[in-house]
Amino acid sequence: MATGNAFEDLSGVKSSPSDNPYDALIEEAQGDPAALQARYATHRVTRNNQQKAKLLDQSFSGVILDQILRKIEDPNIEPGYTDPRHCLVFWARPPQNLKDLIAEIQELLLTVSPNLWVMPLDRLHMTALEITHSRTAEEISNLVERMRPQIAMITDYTLKHRTRLIKPLISYDGAALALSFLPAAGENLSNGRPKPDDAYTYHHLRRDLYGLSKGTGVNVDSRYIVPSAHLTIGRFITDNDHSTMDADGKPVPDAEKMRKWLAKIEEINKWLENEYWPKSDQVGIKSGGEWIVGEGKGLDYRMGALWYGTGVTVRLGQGF
Repeated sequence: MATGNAFEDLSGVKSSPSDNPYDALIEEAQGDPAALQARYATHRVTRNNQQKAKLLDQSFSGVILDQILRKIEDPNIEPGYTDPRHCLVFWARPPQNLKDLIAEIQELLLTVSPNLWVMPLDRLHMTALEITHSRTAEEISNLVERMRPQIAMITDYTLKHRTRLIKPLISYDGAALALSFLPAAGENLSNGRPKPDDAYTYHHLRRDLYGLSKGTGVNVDSRYIVPSAHLTIGRFITDNDHSTMDADGKPVPDAEKMRKWLAKIEEINKWLENEYWPKSDQVGIKSGGEWIVGEGKGLDYRMGALWYGTGVTVRLGQGF
């Protein structure tokens, strides 16, 4: 999610002898979707608490600005600059109802941080699997050619492997924000979806994509395998909203502004929990609070300088 922050697994999972890194959590949870959901929740809550403490600490030195994104957004900083980091990924694209919810969340965040860079809705994505990152264009093209015989099968994989995500919540750190989800475990099923379908979780999908991709003969060089299902929705490219000027005219972190920022995030998260999480006394989940991966579009096999939702689609899988 965030440049400049370590991708640390805070779920408590132990290692596994398997050569597929996603097996460890599935083995420890014995494949139980409720146990997998609990591990994803532990990671999410622990990380938010950890980041909140850092942002409010007296030693906090300020938000982490994305310097590459700054150059892209303001060509005057370095005219002609282009992002050199070419990547290769499988993205899950959100359906319209989820994009509508994210647009509403972004508007709420902008009321407190009007200079926040927000991800354009047509660029929203969740990285189901990162093959590699920060490579040259030629290196990425070579990998695409090696994987090409299996690309159609992998991008269409969600057509028959339909994993469900629920319980949206903002996850954050000093560099960015994301809307994160948890794997479903049989809660508030609707539209004829049987409970056994939730036994195949998002973590199982990530495991399978890793195995299928590695089976093509390429190395899978992901930056992170932590238990997280998230779409980045905003990044910091200026500290104007979270700092004040000192006597020398230099920006310094403003603790009160940061408290207001975190209070807004927590207010939104409470609203999401009240409005978009499963409730025991209702059937189904409010539109936007549930995502069956592959709905509308299959997986997007994407290459190029795609850090901020750009890049080129090699193949878009079939949706349902």
